[in-house]
Amino acid sequence: MLFNSLDFLLFFPIVCIVYYCLPTVKTRNYFLLIASYYFYMCWEPKYALLLLSSTLITYGAALGIDEYRKHKKVFLVLSIVLNLSILFFFKYFNWAAGNVSNLMGLCGIWINVPEFKFLLPVGISFYIFQALGYTIDVYREDVKAEKNFFVYALFVSFFPQLVAGPIERSTNLLKQFYVKHKFDADRAISGIQLMLWGYFLKLVIADNFALYVNSIYDNLGAHTGNDILLASFLFCFQLYGDFAGYSFVAIGAARVMGFNLMDNFLRPYFFSSSVQEYWRRNHISLTTWFMDYIYYPMVGSSINVYWWCFCIFITFFVSGFWHGAKWTYVLCFSIFGIYLVACILKDKSQRRFEKKHGLKNKEWWIWINRALTFFLVMIALVFFRANTIHDGFVVLYKMSTDLSLSIFNIILENWFDFLIVFILFIVEYIIEYKKTKYIEQHYLISSICISLVLVLSIFGLGEFGGSQYIYFQF
Repeated sequence: MLFNSLDFLLFFPIVCIVYYCLPTVKTRNYFLLIASYYFYMCWEPKYALLLLSSTLITYGAALGIDEYRKHKKVFLVLSIVLNLSILFFFKYFNWAAGNVSNLMGLCGIWINVPEFKFLLPVGISFYIFQALGYTIDVYREDVKAEKNFFVYALFVSFFPQLVAGPIERSTNLLKQFYVKHKFDADRAISGIQLMLWGYFLKLVIADNFALYVNSIYDNLGAHTGNDILLASFLFCFQLYGDFAGYSFVAIGAARVMGFNLMDNFLRPYFFSSSVQEYWRRNHISLTTWFMDYIYYPMVGSSINVYWWCFCIFITFFVSGFWHGAKWTYVLCFSIFGIYLVACILKDKSQRRFEKKHGLKNKEWWIWINRALTFFLVMIALVFFRANTIHDGFVVLYKMSTDLSLSIFNIILENWFDFLIVFILFIVEYIIEYKKTKYIEQHYLISSICISLVLVLSIFGLGEFGGSQYIYFQF
């Protein structure tokens, strides 16, 4: 898979050169469509048929919605059922069948459920959700149905964000395929820097941290609470580096070609003062997808706070299933759902407390809330990483009962990991608080220096034997 290594850096420049050499928007779109399908077929050619099937279903459904307004709900339901059936069969069938078989066994009924052996199509949840979002947008009349099949197919399969997002909206990306983008040096430099930052996050942070995290989580019985606590701490940044790294590469690659993809991460781990803010900053494209297409339709015009709480919990419960066929994912996102319900219920009392004691704009109070939010997120993500639910509880038990106070020794023994986290914090602090005046005043020199540092860091500190992106499995 091209995105699994720096091979993408050989593929992408060729695509860019050819793209800008083509004279018309139409020929550019045809070329990008071919490049996107080639990109996907590098993983497993036959599963390109699934991508094409989802594209055909949603394209036809949208035309039906647009043409037959009286029966538009039929076309919408048909699109949702067919797409989710594809997703269920390839991603959840074996898991669901195994759970049903186990449940029936507990009741003394033994059934032999067939198991289908196939690879999980990479990125299937992403492109199906993007295609479904388009169908729903047409149903809501937020966009007109796209008549040009090739343009729509390119929207679904656009290679930078095809296999792990951001999950783009038709209201943003679709219209950009009708613009003839001219090469812009500043945009290209900005895009390349984003790509380099993405590779830094993946190769230097995520894949280096994965070595330690995997060694601990795959053998919990042999490690102390200190080791497990450090592994849980580092996993937060492993997950962030892995997924945000992909997103930055995707956004940067699209930017070089003149396309604007939505932001997917806005420094969620260091600067979120509540779990609500964490989800406004983290995995933004998926979070907003679930909010716009599941949460808000469920809530409707209700002003009942308890109904809001129920809807937010259900939304995150469903999000857990979206992430994969594992109960650990469901539990992880159920915990996040509980956090958010607590946030809703305590919102008024917290605001009164902060107003009474003049805490709202106090810097120290903000950082206490950020530290607490990070801790809560880390606890939930234990189950995201744990191999089983039992392992997740073992992690929590050991972290709470088997800790020693040798913090200095832990930092000393793992100084490289803490240094990397500190560097990440400094970079994100500069961006968060817009401390970029010097960079803006000396743009060319700063760009060259930043790019050079990133390249040297990637090749000097990167772990090139690491695994594929975590979110490829979703």
